[in-house]
Amino acid sequence: MSWYTLLQPDHVYTFLLLFVRLSTLFVFLPFFNHMSVSPQIKAALAFYLTLALFPLMPTTPAPATWSPFVAALFSEIVLGLIAGVALNIVFGIFAYAGEQIAFVMGFSLASVMDPQSQIQSPLVSQFLTMTALLVLLAFDGHHLMLLWMVHALESAPLGGLVMSHEMFDYIVRAMGNLFMVGFSVAFPIVALSLLSDIIFGMLMKTMPQFNLLVVGFPIKIALSLAVWAVVLGAMMGIFKEEFLAGMRVLGEWVGGP
Repeated sequence: MSWYTLLQPDHVYTFLLLFVRLSTLFVFLPFFNHMSVSPQIKAALAFYLTLALFPLMPTTPAPATWSPFVAALFSEIVLGLIAGVALNIVFGIFAYAGEQIAFVMGFSLASVMDPQSQIQSPLVSQFLTMTALLVLLAFDGHHLMLLWMVHALESAPLGGLVMSHEMFDYIVRAMGNLFMVGFSVAFPIVALSLLSDIIFGMLMKTMPQFNLLVVGFPIKIALSLAVWAVVLGAMMGIFKEEFLAGMRVLGEWVGGP
């Protein structure tokens, strides 16, 4: 294929749509959209994958007017946005669970600026989300997302995305389950905190000299940390299941490995 052929309008249009799709996915998908990754690296990676996948793509005819071109760009952006929302909800589950755990442990005031969301969040939430990110890398979740990008090119032609109500139903259900699953993740520590409060209340009734602030809170924090260390593996197991469920839904929507 000569350079003159590559500069034909159809090839330029196909290359541009492919670059927009991959760039949008890198902007919204978890791990790739992390703020610690510079925009230059994201753009370079999207451009490199575009060069690698472009020879495998069927040529998309260039439209005669601007309206179909703008509509095609919008469909590619919507694809990346919906995929990012579906997978980032899983991380939102653990951010919410971290807030519940921090509240019952008395760590609510231990908040710092989250570099990813640019808002104040408890240290417990940041610890859980960073641990989930490491687990994502451990089971090659980033490779699954890259494979999904490639397979999506076969089932969802460039500029021809078809919206599916099943995908929107999944996002609505996932948003509802965010609080339920998040509370389930934090429930062991929340239940232990409630039980310890009941025991400390009984002790204060039987022994008024018992100082809850001096003795009770350190014991409560130590018990919570002990339970947290025991159930952390199960928490990450839930994260893996929820993430893979999101990937399966994306695969059913626009194709997957």
